[in-house]
Amino acid sequence: MDADVIVVGGGLAGLVAADELVRAGKRVALLDQENPANLGGQAFWSFGGLFLVNSPEQRRMGIRDSLDLAWRDWTGSAGWDRLDGSLPEDEWAIRWGRAYVEFAAGEKRHWLRRHGISLTPMVGWAERGAGQARGHGNSVPRFHVAWGTGTGVSEPFADNARQAASSGKLSFHHRHRVDHLVVEGGRVTGVSGAVLAPDDAPRGAPSNREVIGDFTLKAQAVVLATGGIGGNHDLVRRYWPERLGTAPASMITGVPAYVDGRMLDIAGDAGARLVNRDRMWHYVEGVRNWAPIWPSHAIRILPGPSSMWFDALGRRLPFPALPGYDTVATLRHLRTTPDLAQHDHSWFIVTQKILEKEFALSGSEQNGDITNRRRLALLKSRLGKGAPPEVDAFKRNGADFVVAERLEDLVAKMNGLTETPLLDAALVRRQIEDRDAQIANPFAKDLQVMGIHNSRRSLGDRLARTAAPHRILDPAVGPLIGVKLHVLTRKSLGGLQTDLSSRVLTPDGQVLEGLYAAGEAAGFGGGGLHGYNALEGTFLGGCIFSGRAAGLALAGAV
Repeated sequence: MDADVIVVGGGLAGLVAADELVRAGKRVALLDQENPANLGGQAFWSFGGLFLVNSPEQRRMGIRDSLDLAWRDWTGSAGWDRLDGSLPEDEWAIRWGRAYVEFAAGEKRHWLRRHGISLTPMVGWAERGAGQARGHGNSVPRFHVAWGTGTGVSEPFADNARQAASSGKLSFHHRHRVDHLVVEGGRVTGVSGAVLAPDDAPRGAPSNREVIGDFTLKAQAVVLATGGIGGNHDLVRRYWPERLGTAPASMITGVPAYVDGRMLDIAGDAGARLVNRDRMWHYVEGVRNWAPIWPSHAIRILPGPSSMWFDALGRRLPFPALPGYDTVATLRHLRTTPDLAQHDHSWFIVTQKILEKEFALSGSEQNGDITNRRRLALLKSRLGKGAPPEVDAFKRNGADFVVAERLEDLVAKMNGLTETPLLDAALVRRQIEDRDAQIANPFAKDLQVMGIHNSRRSLGDRLARTAAPHRILDPAVGPLIGVKLHVLTRKSLGGLQTDLSSRVLTPDGQVLEGLYAAGEAAGFGGGGLHGYNALEGTFLGGCIFSGRAAGLALAGAV
């Protein structure tokens, strides 16, 4: 045996699994097709959002939360409906979902602190929902941000792996691409594949695929923590569900190119069961990065509730397709409305005041104050005047941003970003004036304006994430800013079906001995613990929870 356990994938889920195994005294071989600079995977690039329930941070802001409320929100959002037959696809997903929400309401915060992860005092309100008590969405703010953003979550485990390697407890095998699982007597006993040529590309940048050799490694068990399909648009289109209409002809990419989904089919060929592959989580608020690292590099705008959202033809999007409310419903509206299917974009129109208060950009590199743990800079950028420097840089340099003092001039510039002019300035003005007429009172019939008032009842949102209600066409809060939005590929919500020990199952429901899966490759657990919708702050947590489960199970099994 080359190791007790082989872990394939150096992202957060793989690192957490490896950490548990090393702590238990097991010898670990960690393989990744990229170079050492990429240790930490997608998590490194993330905003560092973590889903927690009834936390001290929530209570300090007057937020009343509970396991019962969170579970109601989770089940209403997941919408698990594949429960028929002797081997339902959602059987294990439901068990994983319940276990994860209990973790988030229980030991998760203490576990994070014990592993060197601390939280900012901010609690955000993501995925506010579809407007029904039992439907999709968070009833209360639950989005906690780690100090250090994604680096603050991934680097403690990356550091532990490096220390384990220096002491001989873990061996790194970078630039090793797994092409096959070794199966002997119905049990997975190792991996084989290609050794790729060295490549010193910076973190996240594409690397070469030149093969310079081959390898085979053996172990008592293999953990697959190889992520999803977001970097592979061909796979995204292959599994794009009919319920979301047609896939856009043009998409931008929210993950590095190495998030290619290769291992899913490789595991399937070895006898693993894949479920819910049509469940995906792609964002509709993507903008092109003006300083890209990987091909079609996308950044997601994390919007507050005030931006006015228009489709490609200049019509205001209907509820619940509002900023920060219901991601999948918005994607479905944009892709299934007949006269929009040929268009791959939509628009935000905001004021400078909204931009300054409500625009956050998803990603560690777009939030230098939090990533670098500069507390005074955080207070200045989030509570002071002016936009955060990263947001201002996009306003000045981003290909999808236009600025003007007058609405008609703004619409003309917006039309300049499309092949043909699609927007009618008079139609856009009429809709904005209708909305502005709702601002004079602290009550309104406009659902978005009602949501703004509701948001400002939350202390955290009032301080840092929701601008005071104002008229979009008030010159005092200008200039006006138009933002062209694209579909941004990101997460897979389905994958390898696993039991609660992260053991991979076969199509007949049996355990595929020797094979475990964690993170996005396992649909974050069970092949789909999120169901059809995610409540945000749940992806890093899902990697942690499923990687931990795999490591703990294997610690006692090998």
